[in-house]
Amino acid sequence: MFEHFKSVLKNFSGYDDEQMELICSLAENKIFKKNDYLLTPGKICRHMYFVNSGCLRFFGVNEEGVENTRYLGFRSKFASNLTSFIQFIPSEEYIQSVVETEVIVIGRTDFYRVEKNTLLGKSIYKNILERAYITTQKRIYSFQGEMAEERLTGLILKEPEILSSIPHKIIASYLGITPYTFSRLVKNKFS
Repeated sequence: MFEHFKSVLKNFSGYDDEQMELICSLAENKIFKKNDYLLTPGKICRHMYFVNSGCLRFFGVNEEGVENTRYLGFRSKFASNLTSFIQFIPSEEYIQSVVETEVIVIGRTDFYRVEKNTLLGKSIYKNILERAYITTQKRIYSFQGEMAEERLTGLILKEPEILSSIPHKIIASYLGITPYTFSRLVKNKFS
């Protein structure tokens, strides 16, 4: 249940068995079915998630009803609506399991207690914030300087199984293109 979680955290500075056991005692393992919502707009994000398997999607819906996928959280990634989680304000986006997804969940109060009182907790929080910043910067740069085909290629290199595991409509939304354009790009790339 926590084996993969522990193996990933062994690479973090400050790791020791006692601190790891404390974190595990405060966390729980949950499995969400395909399309389950972990968070909806207007609710405060009260959990930090670690993806053991599957994928979490972070998205909003504009006035025209178009879904805009901001982030896809795959295996071995921490995921949360950080703005809501940190500031304790209502979320403006959804968190949804794209496929059956197993996560390790830790509540906000326990997460901050671990962060405040353990070296491992501080390291985890620092890693989450750094990864969020880097991911955001890379997304901005890719939308400003890359063609859709380049964004698709980069995503496939990072997540080779994505085309067979995630609905194409969601991938298109993540890449900022229409499903039609996505289908055309995939056809051209693999034909």
